[in-house]
Amino acid sequence: MSRGVPPPRWGGGGPPPPRPPASGGYRRYAWTGADAECRAWFKEQAEARGLVHEVDRNGNQWAWLGDPAAGDAVVTGSHLDSVPDGGAFDGPLGVVSSFAALDELRGRGARFTKPLAIVNFGDEEGARFGLACVGSRLTSGQLTVEQAHRLTDGEGISLPQAMEAAGYDPDAVGADPERLSRIGAFVELHVEQGRALDLSGDRVGIASAIWPHGRWRFDFRGEANHAGTTRLVDRRDPMLSYAETVLAARREAELAGAVATFGKISVEPNGVNAIPSLVRGWLDSRAADQETLDTVVGGIEKAAREYADAHGIDLDVVRESFTPVVEFDHALRDELGRILGKDTGLTVPVLGTGAGHDAGILSGNIPTAMLFVRNPTGISHSPAEFAPEDDCVAGVHALADVLEGLACT
Repeated sequence: MSRGVPPPRWGGGGPPPPRPPASGGYRRYAWTGADAECRAWFKEQAEARGLVHEVDRNGNQWAWLGDPAAGDAVVTGSHLDSVPDGGAFDGPLGVVSSFAALDELRGRGARFTKPLAIVNFGDEEGARFGLACVGSRLTSGQLTVEQAHRLTDGEGISLPQAMEAAGYDPDAVGADPERLSRIGAFVELHVEQGRALDLSGDRVGIASAIWPHGRWRFDFRGEANHAGTTRLVDRRDPMLSYAETVLAARREAELAGAVATFGKISVEPNGVNAIPSLVRGWLDSRAADQETLDTVVGGIEKAAREYADAHGIDLDVVRESFTPVVEFDHALRDELGRILGKDTGLTVPVLGTGAGHDAGILSGNIPTAMLFVRNPTGISHSPAEFAPEDDCVAGVHALADVLEGLACT
């Protein structure tokens, strides 16, 4: 670490964001108080290292070493927000490791020949507004201003209202091609969300591709009625069709070697003694290729419509978001492998992932790559998510080697 610089802490410096006692997880949602604390920490870490801190038009934070206008910058980082009751490593590990890698490079006496930046992308998880990677989608132009302004949270607060309340200008959001044109490569370090590295015995791996994935909303509309006086034969209960669809999703995913999850549900009127009038469920599905994903989602929708018809239920299916397969830049990926194997002669494992990331969103605009740090539990999006300190340190060393190889003489 550089002398006089406070070391980045795993999980953040200063008062920790709220953690529900029942789960022990984090609720770092976009444009909330917890988000503001994380942003303050990022700024503190940047300024303590003499980096130039800035916030772009979409609320993403940047910490620059060198002149951004020089172009061909090497950028690293990740995100600091979380899923509901999420773990400590998904996102923050990449940001913390970026600051720690810079400290290590300075300790090595590395001489930078290209600008270097560390970034914290906003609202990556989509926990509040239902769309993942909002900050990077806006920057890359994959999310329009109009689409962003229509996003609302569960309390009906719009994205513009939330940004304004947090002190940011929602009218400034939008594509930022000039900023992206300054970046020559983006490398994101992330805790592995699976057990591939644990099974292979490797501490660090390189990402090959991100599976195609999306979110679909299933609206089952029936008829509200009294739970105690309505005969079973007279009911139009949308919960039955929803429950059968959940089982169909598991069945279709197993047959195709994919994954499909109904992880969020909304019920109206949501009374213990009332038959629901509306059951709204959100499907997350991912597969190794587009054809398989289409087959799985198509099979789930077909089954859902059959179940709905059988129970006299109306069904609407809306695709709320979708990300096609992402093949990370092959040249950059191979360069990472060469750098990491240079002194050891070892081959760093290359593995695919079913999880989406900002690196995947940006891959259509700039060369991107990812490093994974071993997660022995294989658990993510949960307080049980974990990476041992030795593996985290190995990730910092690997990231420092990569940054040195890409940005230094």
